[in-house]
Amino acid sequence: MSDSIEHLRVDITKRYGGKTVLDQLRLEIRGGEFVTFLGPSGCGKSTALGVIAGLIPASAGEVWLDEQRLDRVPPEKRGFGMVFQNYALFPHLTVFDNVAFGLSLQSRPAAEIQERVQTMLGLVRLSGYESRYPGQLSGGQQQRVAIARALVLHPRLMLFDEPLSNLDAKLRGSMRLEMKKLHQRLGVTTVFVTHDQIEAMTLADRVVVMNGGHIEQIGTPDEVYHAPASLFVASFIGAPTMNLIPAKWSGRNELRLGESDQVIALPNETAGPANDLVFGMRPEDVDIAQGGPLPGYADLPAIVEVIEPLGADTLVFTTMSGHPVAARVRPEIRPAVGSPVVLRFNLKRAHVFDAATGKAFDGTSH
Repeated sequence: MSDSIEHLRVDITKRYGGKTVLDQLRLEIRGGEFVTFLGPSGCGKSTALGVIAGLIPASAGEVWLDEQRLDRVPPEKRGFGMVFQNYALFPHLTVFDNVAFGLSLQSRPAAEIQERVQTMLGLVRLSGYESRYPGQLSGGQQQRVAIARALVLHPRLMLFDEPLSNLDAKLRGSMRLEMKKLHQRLGVTTVFVTHDQIEAMTLADRVVVMNGGHIEQIGTPDEVYHAPASLFVASFIGAPTMNLIPAKWSGRNELRLGESDQVIALPNETAGPANDLVFGMRPEDVDIAQGGPLPGYADLPAIVEVIEPLGADTLVFTTMSGHPVAARVRPEIRPAVGSPVVLRFNLKRAHVFDAATGKAFDGTSH
């Protein structure tokens, strides 16, 4: 339905006075992709979206859509659709008139407006709501009106700025599913800004993890989760986030954890020049040992601090040599708080980071 594009190329810097908000942000988005910008508040993700949209001028750099340089094109002539956090619907217009607004500004024939609006309302499951006003709709319905209003113009690119943040948890989940289905059906190239990692991971073809105005990692949801490129990505992605324990090289492929005498042998060729390291392991790769040692695993003693039953599994929070370690275990495993346990680490899923640079060592991300 939209004009297809081949790629969007971004190479921008944005400064406000002496503060650099975006520091040489470079990426390429392929046509038809759903890309999320993910990061904490203040990382620059909404600013990057604003520069792409033309709402914020870059301090340096360029934005290209195929062979067209966009940063010199006014926002209203870029052919983009945009949905904001507050939806920005006209309260005095009906659902039909809100969706038809852009087409009316283009002086489209009445028959075309009628057909395109009805088609779009059908796509977002709002047929029959044409005569209602925004104040008569739920938050999710208002969001779908805003999406329909943007898509009815057949945009080359869709931009979303935290559109789900005002919805409750249940509605956010259902709207994520609706947006995923809509993108699969229409294939419109999409950039979606969020601080919610669940939104980013479930919606995206690729995730752009941002921190402090620069890109920490670009990858598929699986890549940023299972192969974090830095300590920041490891600690930001996941709930609970990756277990991170200070370590040092003790020998070839061997790590000494913290200030203890606990040494683990990694299965990969990992050793590097750094002295101060961080050993990382996702909670689902840590279990409570049942039976004797197994090859490829490390069994280490810990004390149970907190138990969180989650239905399908259980989170066990422990202390191991003074360091917090979380394990995601089977629901029937419920050790008593304060009791000693033996944690079993799957060393094939281990991560090692340089404590000084925060970068992952090659061979430790899977």
